[in-house]
Amino acid sequence: MSTTRERSLSAAVHLVGTQGIRALTHARIDTEAGLPRGSTSNHFRTRDALLSGVTQWIAEQERHDLGAVLAQPFDDLDGFIDVFSSAIELLTGPHAVRTRARYALFLDAAAEPELFAPLSAQREAMAAWSRNLLVTLGARHPDTALHAFMAFGDGIILHRLSVDPNAPVRPSVAVAVHGCLAA
Repeated sequence: MSTTRERSLSAAVHLVGTQGIRALTHARIDTEAGLPRGSTSNHFRTRDALLSGVTQWIAEQERHDLGAVLAQPFDDLDGFIDVFSSAIELLTGPHAVRTRARYALFLDAAAEPELFAPLSAQREAMAAWSRNLLVTLGARHPDTALHAFMAFGDGIILHRLSVDPNAPVRPSVAVAVHGCLAA
């Protein structure tokens, strides 16, 4: 059974991922989670504390879910393409609402970046993982390749979240990876 805190956080992510950042209020979270009024504010007294808690929760959940996918062994370029494609499909399929919430929070972070340190750290870890793999796979210019690869990843994720949730992933990932290695 989930704790009240976990129910609040899960409901908060669902609200942000389906209705946007403006939907994030203590009262709406309590209602969404089926909790007594005031339950969420017992754990997160202020909006800043709530935003911080939500960003930490998203980062923890993504580390758990993506960790299992990204830890899959692969022996060659096709294996890497498969693993990365699986990660994108996970983020834009079963966890699309959470991914939408993460993007909404990232966009809001321009006003208060310190609240979103967990998501920024998550992104930096993904960038480091990607750069190491691009180097291992033979990228001639790993920093340039990394920038392009991360931009591609954001692009295909946003495309699947907002335009075509069934857009094929693997063919696009293959083109992007080959392009990053050749550049």
